[in-house]
Amino acid sequence: MSQDHVPTLYEWVGGTEALNRLTTRFYQHVKADALLGPVFAHMGDHHPAHVAAFLGEVLGGPTAYSEAHGGHAHMIRQHLNRHLSQEQRRRWVALLLETADELAMPDDPEFRSALVGYLEWGSRLAVINSQPGAAVDADQPMPKWGWGEVKGPYKP
Repeated sequence: MSQDHVPTLYEWVGGTEALNRLTTRFYQHVKADALLGPVFAHMGDHHPAHVAAFLGEVLGGPTAYSEAHGGHAHMIRQHLNRHLSQEQRRRWVALLLETADELAMPDDPEFRSALVGYLEWGSRLAVINSQPGAAVDADQPMPKWGWGEVKGPYKP
């Protein structure tokens, strides 16, 4: 890498292989978690790989999730009418970060602040989109997260 090249978050975390390790281990923990286990009881064996592909795309990697599943609108559809709570959301974020630590993923302040920023933002959208009356905008762009993103005021 040249000195002028700033890696994407996807590159920094270690790419697809690292994200697959993270989501595979994370969802093993989820299955055993009293609060999250029931939420993901319907989860198929492919779920961790789908989440890894989604995270990879958001963090600046390949567009594999959009190409295979239809992008952000598809992810939103997965949350419709799931009635997620803030308690579940907070546990999901905490468990994912605990798993990243367990796997010795990058823990430098810049990367972790960017990752936490996305996880907080994305998980809060998931809760909003899981409530009654939420709808999917088919043209919803895929989020793109980088080093120090600020998205401005929330607009429903």
